Amino acid sequence: MTDEAKAFGQKVALLRKRRGLSQREFAALISRSEAWVSQVERGARRIDRMSVLESLANALGVPLSEIAPEKPVVAAQHERPAPAVDLTLALSSSTALAAVFGERASSGMTELTEATEQAWSFVHAAEYQRVSDLMVQLLPELEFAARSAEGDTQRAIYAALARAYHACASVLTKLGEPAGAWVSADRAIAAAERSGDALLMAEGAFRLTLVFQGSRQFAQVVSTASTAIRALAGKVETGDPAAISLAGALHLQLAVAAARRNEHQVAYDELAAADDLAERLGFDRNDYGTEFGPTNVKLHYASVAVELGDAGRAIQVGEELDASDLSPERRARLLVELARAHAQRRDVDRAVACIDEAFSIAPEQISGHPVVHALVRDLQHVGGGNRAALTALMGRLGI
Repeated sequence: MTDEAKAFGQKVALLRKRRGLSQREFAALISRSEAWVSQVERGARRIDRMSVLESLANALGVPLSEIAPEKPVVAAQHERPAPAVDLTLALSSSTALAAVFGERASSGMTELTEATEQAWSFVHAAEYQRVSDLMVQLLPELEFAARSAEGDTQRAIYAALARAYHACASVLTKLGEPAGAWVSADRAIAAAERSGDALLMAEGAFRLTLVFQGSRQFAQVVSTASTAIRALAGKVETGDPAAISLAGALHLQLAVAAARRNEHQVAYDELAAADDLAERLGFDRNDYGTEFGPTNVKLHYASVAVELGDAGRAIQVGEELDASDLSPERRARLLVELARAHAQRRDVDRAVACIDEAFSIAPEQISGHPVVHALVRDLQHVGGGNRAALTALMGRLGI
């Protein structure tokens, strides 16, 4: 019995009970035996066939992505977004090696740090092509500048280099490119260490948890986040707001990982820990690109509720949340969570409306997001709703 099979079985049992079905009644709906259902729910039987997964999802009244979010292989079904292609090519070039062996004039520190901050403004605005266009030029400049400078100037440029690689990791994670995101995050941590900024290294740990979430490596999420939280404890205790933000963001990732493993109590305990840290801050901040604060914690309450199959709670939290001060990327993220919740309730029209609104806020993020593509494909198999609106949405997303 694997942890993955056990978590899958627990989610099937939860959704079955929410529909008011006994194991015998559920077994009849999917043309299986009661013993077979019992084995699945106990984690003693692993389900890999797509046809069986689809049968389970249909009987439970949920999209396939709700019980097996790792199964739809969206990347193979649509063209990779251009920013993902360009960024991975930029990462593949031997920029650092060329910087070690060659000499090259580079821009000044002020220009480089300003360009790095500009890249992050594009990230938060979900303007990924602009990030990509900037990084193709900026990464080589930073690599050369870091190796030609000395002292405090060199450390400042390494800090900018780390921030640039963090930006790459953020975009590639959102576009479903875990391999490239992992490379970016690893390079960012190395540059952060050379900058002497320990909190910048902690941001690297946060970026890695996002990479691991995307590839469903939950044990690594837990290991990375827990280690970083322990390391930050001293600074958190002194009230350092940036350390509090980073620790809070890491607790949120632990909550999401627990929810995806169907660990209800752990998920809500981690949310409570993040909530306590957000209350210490008292307002929303954006230290080290985390956008951590009370609003972001509430957004994650909605995310966790969706993962645990509690659509009603997710919708209530999400619709009561004022996300107007969050970045376009986070506002679009909230709408995607609401769309998933409405899909759990088989409300096609509201799910489509949420995705439409998210697309209007952050078109590059939504059109290239693997979760969105999987969700929309699942909506095709849910009865009812305005099929013309769904078809039009699919066209906008290139599905």
